[in-house]
Amino acid sequence: MSPESLAFAVFIAGLVLLMGIGLNMALALVLTGAGMAWALDFWDTQLLAQNMVAGIDSFPLLAVPFFILAGELMNSGGISRRIIEMAQAWVGHIRGGLGFVAIGAAVLMASMSGSALADTAALATILLPMMKRQGYPMHTSAGLIASGGIIAPIIPPSMPFVIYGVTTNTSISALFISGIVPGLIMGLGLVVAWKLELRKLNLPMEHPLPMRQRMVAVRKAFWALLMPVIIIGGMKSGVFTPTEAAVVAAVYALAVAMLIHRELTIVEIGPVLIRAAKTTAVVMFLCAGAQVASYMITLADLPQVVTGWLGGMVENPRLLMAAMMLILVLIGTALDLTPTILIFAPVMLPIAAKAGIDPVYFGLMFILNGAIGLITPPVGTVLNVVAGVGRLPMHQVIRGVNPFLVTYFAILVLFILFPQLVTAPVAWMR
Repeated sequence: MSPESLAFAVFIAGLVLLMGIGLNMALALVLTGAGMAWALDFWDTQLLAQNMVAGIDSFPLLAVPFFILAGELMNSGGISRRIIEMAQAWVGHIRGGLGFVAIGAAVLMASMSGSALADTAALATILLPMMKRQGYPMHTSAGLIASGGIIAPIIPPSMPFVIYGVTTNTSISALFISGIVPGLIMGLGLVVAWKLELRKLNLPMEHPLPMRQRMVAVRKAFWALLMPVIIIGGMKSGVFTPTEAAVVAAVYALAVAMLIHRELTIVEIGPVLIRAAKTTAVVMFLCAGAQVASYMITLADLPQVVTGWLGGMVENPRLLMAAMMLILVLIGTALDLTPTILIFAPVMLPIAAKAGIDPVYFGLMFILNGAIGLITPPVGTVLNVVAGVGRLPMHQVIRGVNPFLVTYFAILVLFILFPQLVTAPVAWMR
């Protein structure tokens, strides 16, 4: 067996084994990379350490901790709650209205935080108890909220887009722009799926609120609604970069929470910073570990090996895209979004580029597929969040998310067949 074949075998077997015994993913990546170095006769502890440092030594990655902090501040400072209250004031009275509230709030919150876990936790904490009191079936409600939460990685500002852009050297600004229309299509798809689910449910209707109360809710949410305008407008006009936009988002959320809403005190800032720091540490450790594996993957020329497997499809970009999306669907059942980006994006993007597939379009499809993996069992990180917040058995949440999973897979197929739905808005907006 050649060193390259042995390294590939070590990579696959090592990841499967270490994940199977429940080892931390970042450690699994480091150990897998070390095993590949041994197989390639390239063992050097100093080189491994240098690659771990290089994995996080990136200016664009500074956006990650600030977007995480912005999400924590939104949830703790009442910004997320006001968005949900505004959506409820306008559509909460119609039959199944809380479901439409969940979808609308998910889209709005996605344009502010970029974190699926933060948005899902906020939506589930506020809406699940309300849905339970009004007689909504808990499994369907939990499935809808989980499905709405994964819009956050698609609509800018998106933390996964930042990680993907840094990993593959793709324009983060272009990736942000590419997510606007698909994110809105995802929200529209959930509306259609929820309407179909409503046919099976006997839910109450309420009287609509007077226009005055609706406008009061809008006024209370004004500062929250201004946040995505500042972030996206600032990037589009060139006032700041995506990394600087993350800082602006965090500072803006802090100012609104403390000075305008006054729901966050100086004493409460400490726990918010600690939660953000813990989440950041997990993400950065993943980036460090993935850089080790990525370096060894490059040395072993694994992209060329995969190209050989898929080489017959290079002449047919749509068929190649469908094959890679199917592979990513399977990967998404076992891996979280961040490690999927760090491990497989550098391998797959060169193959897509060889077939003439637009790198920004491929990045959007890659992140969309990985986001769907967040609600795909058995791993389904977002499913775990909803189950934990709602204190529901995991099998109920999985049953409730299935109709919305079908909708997302249909959207994925739609984008494969009509890539112009992604590329045309990007070309127009740029």
